Amino acid sequence: MKILLLGRDGQVGWELQRALAPLGEVIALGRSRNNGYCGDLRDHRALQETLHLLRPTVIVNAAAYTAVDKAEQNQELAHVVNAEAPTVLAETAYQLGALMVHYSTDYVFSGEGSTPWQETDKTGPVNFYGASKLAGEQGIAQSGCHHMIFRTSWVYASRGNNFLLTMARLMKEREQLNIVNDQIGAPTSAELIADVTAHALRARRRGSRHNGTYHLTASGETSWQSYARYICETLAALGVEVKATPENIGGIATREYPTPASRPLNSRLNTTKLRDTFNLALPHWKTGVRTALTEYAANQGFL
Repeated sequence: MKILLLGRDGQVGWELQRALAPLGEVIALGRSRNNGYCGDLRDHRALQETLHLLRPTVIVNAAAYTAVDKAEQNQELAHVVNAEAPTVLAETAYQLGALMVHYSTDYVFSGEGSTPWQETDKTGPVNFYGASKLAGEQGIAQSGCHHMIFRTSWVYASRGNNFLLTMARLMKEREQLNIVNDQIGAPTSAELIADVTAHALRARRRGSRHNGTYHLTASGETSWQSYARYICETLAALGVEVKATPENIGGIATREYPTPASRPLNSRLNTTKLRDTFNLALPHWKTGVRTALTEYAANQGFL
């Protein structure tokens, strides 16, 4: 199996380099050219040339424009990266007979209600980021290539820029914080996403030919406020010096924290299809968060 990985420097891409290594040759590309190969989703022609030169059996696209608020002002760039590039990759994958793996988001849904979204539910993005990711999904599906699209949410890792690391920093600086408490989802580690991807690819190598879209999150659900409180509680238990306490992390409504891009209130994703198709048990969100915070504490010299 020859795997071309795009987005190697992102949270998920970083973990994929580890998780995919036992499956075969992994060529991991970032935005900068590497030995003449292009991994920049803004340069569609060079991407096509790279694919034809490498002729991978699997294309894993972990690259995306993920700045949700900036996407409202930079709609053209977000569309080029999130909508047009995946379509180009998928069309080229079809020509090469390659499998395409792609990552999407709960933001393709409206965020209404409280029922976890299923893969077949009607979409309705509330911001341009979600609309651009949905367009990318549609382009892949229409290309005719073999593909697996994993929708996920609230992604974090012990590196990069994410809510977990931002909270860890702020909790060391401030005694009190106010965090949104009416958006509900499941914090999902980049490590889990990468491991599930590798598991799904192994299943295909054993003869499985499952195509389509799957929802991939950790189990359980929480609000951003409760998530922050768990981060605070866990950091303290690990011996990390923090000024904040769980009791001093207050809750506010989304309407009290306006942002350029609207956020869905219901980010719950139903993972039944993924679990049944690939015979998986997805860990509770707290398990991955504690693992990431333990690594963070060790890197900070507390363990």
